[in-house]
Amino acid sequence: MNKQELVLGIELGSTRIKTVLIDSDWKPVASGSYTWQDSQVDGFWSYPLDDAWQGLKTSVQTLLGNYAKCCPDKTPRIAAAGISGMMHGYLPLDARDNLLAPFRTWRNNRTQKASQELSEIFQFPIPQRWSIAHLYEAILNKESHVPHLARLTTLAGYIHYKLTGRFALGINEASGMFPVDPETMTYNTTYVNLFDSLLEKANVPFRLLDILPEVLPHGTEAGRLLDSVAPDLDPTGTVSAETPLCPPEGDAGTGMIATNSIRPRTANVSAGTSAFAMVVLEQPLSGHHEAIDVFLTPDGKSVAMAHSNNCTSDLNDWISLLTETSCALGAPASTNDSFSTLLPLALQGDSDAGGLTVIPYRSGEHLTGFTDGLPLFLRSPGARFSAANLMRAHLFSALTAMRIGLDVLRDREGAALERITGHGGFFTTPVVGQRIAAAVIGCDCSVMETAGEGGSWGMALLAAFLKDRGGNLPDYLDRVFAGASIQTVSPTPEDLEGFAKYYSRYKAALASERSAVDALT
Repeated sequence: MNKQELVLGIELGSTRIKTVLIDSDWKPVASGSYTWQDSQVDGFWSYPLDDAWQGLKTSVQTLLGNYAKCCPDKTPRIAAAGISGMMHGYLPLDARDNLLAPFRTWRNNRTQKASQELSEIFQFPIPQRWSIAHLYEAILNKESHVPHLARLTTLAGYIHYKLTGRFALGINEASGMFPVDPETMTYNTTYVNLFDSLLEKANVPFRLLDILPEVLPHGTEAGRLLDSVAPDLDPTGTVSAETPLCPPEGDAGTGMIATNSIRPRTANVSAGTSAFAMVVLEQPLSGHHEAIDVFLTPDGKSVAMAHSNNCTSDLNDWISLLTETSCALGAPASTNDSFSTLLPLALQGDSDAGGLTVIPYRSGEHLTGFTDGLPLFLRSPGARFSAANLMRAHLFSALTAMRIGLDVLRDREGAALERITGHGGFFTTPVVGQRIAAAVIGCDCSVMETAGEGGSWGMALLAAFLKDRGGNLPDYLDRVFAGASIQTVSPTPEDLEGFAKYYSRYKAALASERSAVDALT
C-alpha cells in the first residue's frame, strides 16, 4: 500500500465534535463527527467533559473508518494535528488537575458585574464570556473553589493539555481568556498587574500568571501526543504517540484561517450556534465599547468582533419539528433534506418576512442586555404566515443581534465594511445564507467553496503550518487559497429595504422578550 501523509484537525464545536484529514494540497480527504448538546448545570450552560472525551474518540475513529472506505489502497500517516474549540468560558483545575466547577461555556451571561468592573479598571472591553470575567465573578461571589485553583483554561486548552501534557494556547485563544499584547505576543503586563492587585485585595492565594496557560505562536510545536493517551484515542495506531500538535486555538481563530481573513481590513462572519463578525484592524479603536470585543488573530493582529450568543439553534429546532411533522404525515424526510428544501424558500418570501418576527434567544444575549432568553415567535393578525416567510424571519433573526454590534462599530468607530467572507453552517445551503447575510450586514458577502468545511479544516491548516517553514502565516494562507473558487453576492435594494423593516420590528419586539423572560424564567 502507498503511504499518504496527512494532517488532522479537530474542533469541539457547540453542536458537533468534528475531525478532518487534509492532504499535502490542503484538501479535505475524510471527516468524522459526533453530536453533543449543552445543558444547564447549577444555572450555567455546560457540557460534561466525559462527553467531550467520548465524542473526540468517536469522531476520530469515524474519520479513520471513512478514510479507509475512500482510500482503501493507501495507508495514512498523521504528520501533525491541532485542537480547536469553543472560545472563552471557565474550566478551573486544582493542583491534581481535578475539575473544581462544571465547565462554564461562552453561552453564559452571568458575569455582568465582573465584566463591567474589569472593563472600567482596564479601560479595555472585557466581555462577559471571557475567562477572566468568569474568574473575577467567582471571586466576587466568594465561590468556595477559588482558593484551590491551580490552572485555568478553555475547552481546547484542556483537551490539548490532556493529550500532550503541555499547558499552552495559541494567540487567538489566549486573547479570549485575557488581553494579549500584540507587541509582546503574551498577556498584557499592565492588565496582569492590575488584576493581581485585585487578587491580593481579595486574599486569593495565587497570581494570574501562575494559573494561565503559556501563549505560543503558530509555526511552533506545542507538544506531542502522550504514549498513555494515543491507544485510547485511536486503537488502530494511526494517530500515534509522538504526533506533534500545534498550539490549540479558538473557533474565532479557525474561522479567520478558513476564510483567509487575517490581514488588516479583511473581515469575516462565522455563523452557526453563535454568530460573530470580525474585522482585522489597521489601527486601535478610539475607545472601548461593551458591544465590541477586541482580541487577536492567530498571528497577533488586533481584531474587532461583534459576537451574538444566539444564531441558528432556534431555527434548527423548527427544522426538526417540521421534519418530524413530515414523517408523521407519511412523507419521511431526513433533517438534511429538510434544510436543503426549506431554507431556499426564504428567497421566495416577502422582503420583510411578511410581518413575522423571531427572537431566537435560546440563552441570554449580551448585545441586547439579556442574562437569560426564551425563543419567541410573533405574528400580527395580518401577517403573511407562510413557510417562505417563516424561513426568512428565522434566517434574518439568526444574524440580527450581531448586526446590532456591527452598528456600534460603524457608527462610533467609522468602520467601513465593503465585503465580508462567510463561513460556517449558516452558509452551507448555496446562495441562501449568503444573500441573507448580505442584506443583514449591508455589504457584499463572499463565500469560498470550503465555506461549509468548518473550524476543523481551519485547525488542520494551522497544524499543517507546523511543517511549512517558509514565510509567515498570511503568506502561507495565500498559497493555500491560491486559485480558490469565491462567489460574491451583493445585497439587492429590495432585500436591504425588507431587512430595514424587519430590523425595526425585531428591536420593538425585544420588549415582549423582556416580559416573557421576566415572567417565565
